[in-house]
Amino acid sequence: MLVRTLELVQSSAAKRTRFARYILEGLTIVFVFMTGWFSRWGAWQNRNLVDFDTFYIVAQRVWLGDVEQVYHFDSLLKMQMDAAGGKFISWAYPPQFDLLVAPLALIPVGAAYFLFTAATLGLYLLTLRAVAKSYFALVVILLSPALLINLMNGQNGFLTGGLIGLACLTIERRQLAAGLSLGAMVIKPHLAIAFAVYALLARRWITVITATTVILSSSILCTLLLGPQIWSAFLGSVHDSAAFLGRGSGSFPLFRMISIYAVLRTAGFSASLAFLSQVVVAVFALSVLARAIYRQLPAHWCLGLAAVASVLISPYAYDYDLTILGMGMALLLPDLTRLASARERAAIYSMTLIAGSYSWFQILLASVQYGTGVIEHPILAFSGFALLVLLWLILRVLLRGAGELRLERQQAGSSSYEHRRRIWRIP
Repeated sequence: MLVRTLELVQSSAAKRTRFARYILEGLTIVFVFMTGWFSRWGAWQNRNLVDFDTFYIVAQRVWLGDVEQVYHFDSLLKMQMDAAGGKFISWAYPPQFDLLVAPLALIPVGAAYFLFTAATLGLYLLTLRAVAKSYFALVVILLSPALLINLMNGQNGFLTGGLIGLACLTIERRQLAAGLSLGAMVIKPHLAIAFAVYALLARRWITVITATTVILSSSILCTLLLGPQIWSAFLGSVHDSAAFLGRGSGSFPLFRMISIYAVLRTAGFSASLAFLSQVVVAVFALSVLARAIYRQLPAHWCLGLAAVASVLISPYAYDYDLTILGMGMALLLPDLTRLASARERAAIYSMTLIAGSYSWFQILLASVQYGTGVIEHPILAFSGFALLVLLWLILRVLLRGAGELRLERQQAGSSSYEHRRRIWRIP
């Protein structure tokens, strides 16, 4: 039933266009609603603080000349309480992201949300359309929970997903552009590890050199503009965040994380065991990618696997980072729908939807059970397990397809040999 319903979208060009229009209209409605919410129109004067508000606070501190203060939990908490109150949101982004959001402070927060989200959402959808082609509507349906999460929180998933998508589009033929995109992922380097591995193993040296140059030059720029103290503050925040994460602190909504680490921690296992398991999963995901490159599978398969692996590597990855998964599904779905059985396709679609919608379901359930402040209550994480199952399903289907591809290559090689034998009269 799920397969039939979703693949109805693919049945004709007219239906694909219609479904894509419906999705874009729905996103536009949510976007306009959230712009009013961030602008504090009417009844939203006393709204709670969310992720984009912290972006805005950081932007203000850049202009005030003391942005290093946002990396100290106590001072950031005071800033957030003065701005809107509500929950505490930590800050452990590299200084490059501080500079990126700095212009937002020049306009009111509602206008800043509108411009930031419109620009990054536009980048993401245009890039996704170029990658997915006729599968655009289907991918957006599967990805809709993550898209809504980014709109509701004003997060940067559209930006990181767009950068990864640009790298996927360009890394085979325009390595310089790919290097610029991957270098810009310094704002969230843990989500680009798989693509760095791909660039190295596939010997895309121009991409590697360009990305390294972007990282180094942007780091020098941050030092010159923000001062050398920004790096010690940043590293201190990373250390403190890791300590809070290890203790399962209420500062982090673990149920919204998409890592195996979060799954095991919320299930009651120790931090050391959860972290060790995360390392095992990361190694497995990267080994899948390495095997695909070694076996010379099609480049779009390898890039798709890199995108899926990207969201499985770090223990600190959230539901809004699943926009990167969308790029992987856009690359892989044309072949997955051809190679997979109906049951396998249903499982792939289900795992993708569950990974993105699980936190929505838990927020709704917790709001009914506990009211506000769901972060304070123990809620089991599950998305990381769904993503691991998804990777296994994709790998199973692609390995079967690789066998067929190898047979086709052998037959093509045999036919080529027969052709040469006839021409050159080889006995």
